[in-house]
Amino acid sequence: MPPNKVHAACAARLASFATLVVAFVVFVALFPAAGYADDLQVDPIVVTATRQATRTSELTSDVSVITRDEIDQAGESTLAKLLARQPGIQYVENGGAGTNSGIFIRGANTNQSIVLIDGQRIGSATSGSPALSRIPLDQIERIEILRGPASSLYGADAIGGVIQIFTRRGEGPTRVNATTGYGSYGTTDTTIGVSGGSDLISYSVQAGYLDTSGFSAINNRRSVYFNPDRDGYYNKNLSANLAVRPAAGQEIGVNLLASQGTNQYDSNDFSPAGAAQNFNSDQTIGSFSMYSRNRLNQAWTSTLRVGRSTDDTTDYAGNIKSSRFRTDMDLASWQNDIKLPVGEALLAAEYLKQKVSGTTDYEVNERIIRSVLAGWNGRLDEHRLQLNVRRDDNSQFGAETTGSASYGYQFTPEWRAHVSYGTAFHAPTFNDLYYPGFGNPDLKPETAKNSEVGVNWERGSHRFSAVLFNNDLTNLIQLRPPTYAPVNVSQALLRGATLTYDGRFSPWALGVVLDFLDPRNEEQGANNGNRLPRRAEQQMSSYVTRTLGQWELRAEWQLVGNRYEDPANLKRLGGYGLVNVYADYRLQRDWAFFVRANNIFDKAYETAADFATAGANIFVGVRYAPK
Repeated sequence: MPPNKVHAACAARLASFATLVVAFVVFVALFPAAGYADDLQVDPIVVTATRQATRTSELTSDVSVITRDEIDQAGESTLAKLLARQPGIQYVENGGAGTNSGIFIRGANTNQSIVLIDGQRIGSATSGSPALSRIPLDQIERIEILRGPASSLYGADAIGGVIQIFTRRGEGPTRVNATTGYGSYGTTDTTIGVSGGSDLISYSVQAGYLDTSGFSAINNRRSVYFNPDRDGYYNKNLSANLAVRPAAGQEIGVNLLASQGTNQYDSNDFSPAGAAQNFNSDQTIGSFSMYSRNRLNQAWTSTLRVGRSTDDTTDYAGNIKSSRFRTDMDLASWQNDIKLPVGEALLAAEYLKQKVSGTTDYEVNERIIRSVLAGWNGRLDEHRLQLNVRRDDNSQFGAETTGSASYGYQFTPEWRAHVSYGTAFHAPTFNDLYYPGFGNPDLKPETAKNSEVGVNWERGSHRFSAVLFNNDLTNLIQLRPPTYAPVNVSQALLRGATLTYDGRFSPWALGVVLDFLDPRNEEQGANNGNRLPRRAEQQMSSYVTRTLGQWELRAEWQLVGNRYEDPANLKRLGGYGLVNVYADYRLQRDWAFFVRANNIFDKAYETAADFATAGANIFVGVRYAPK
């Protein structure tokens, strides 16, 4: 499609979106307050959007939260699939559980967003992406999602956004929790833990084990990769948290998450004989950090944090080790939160060392990033402001400075709006820079300039938001023939809109997310105006729940538009619709029986060409969780 027609089509889609927004605004303005229930928390405290504890109603950014209750209802679903039901997120998965997977936040590449675990950055410095498939849902207390560029807060790679995962915590009397279940594809999943806490100390230890026979990762029988055997996966995982508060305003703590698993996958050997072999990938991810949070006086709180994350992958062809890639990231940070007469200031310094090792001999195997950042957020009557600036000095390619500014206004107790502008960048990976015979040490970081406008409405236990964004990316890294060495040649434009509603009409609750995305290649050449691979232009995710005595019933419906596998937009991946259901029955106060059925109509679909996805499947279990 010619570029002028592409832009016209996008304008038409955004005009349709604007019509939906106006219609909803008229609806909620006239809707009687008596129709609402007030028993749903709609104003949680989050930290990811500002690096300081802030209520969502005070933010000038696009944020959502996944609670432990929502995670429980996900059953044995993967983290990537759970995230894909959130606003502005799509996902791709190369087969079943444990295989490579990634997410696109607002259309950004899978390596253009950051994942944190308890404040500690995780991921591979060789591939550039975090191992989402190896993070077990059973170990997660809550998830915060910040959409939009956030390099001014978190540094390199936060072009699409930031996902922060908080592992499970303890409070109150010592209690044991446990969950176990069995499902399709020979899946078993068991977690047991103990937690508790007081004013002086809090603690939690959780251990889990998952095992599944899976299904063949490749579903195209004509592919040279195809092997009809099942590609299974097992994982064992552990999390631990300890916090000690010797005095008011003083806290010392440690956070730990470790996950080790092995998955089978179909051959990457271009031969029928190679496809018949058993290929396995053994991967361990870990995150460990220690912190000291100290209120030095009424206005100044200091937080020191040191930690290490590890991503260690070893691949086997049969019983022979074929490759190993390991990334160790050491982080030290000092953050100062200072209360001012108006608002709160943020001053911080960070040190990050990334080191790679394994079977590949990189010309350079480590880099150091030294960073300083400053920010301020506050409220003046009905006005809200947030300002941030950060400078990252990278030993590989020099310094990058990013910044952001956002403004919000509270029109009425129910209506507020915000506008923002921010810059971000993505650092080249070690593979991009130094992979033998392939890397290009002269690469520059990919950069982004994003502007957005949003409106929020809240009344009782109901909330609505509409966000429009425009993200202009330059210096994108592509592999170019004839050498296929990575070069900075490409440009892209990510623009779109998200419409979200969530609320409760007791005993009913429902929610719907509509995403409109125009992810375009802006590079001059044959692919100009083409859609970026594996992104859909439209996506809808919805749910409805019903409380019925001791029963909690939930149904989900997800629609994803068509996508293209290749930059030339020649290989089309069809759109799909999925229906999932969940039910739990409260046997006693602390015991529940639950069942989750995914893809109940057995829809055949692909998120990546030739890679299989799960058909109709069910998982049943029992949960003991003292209240």
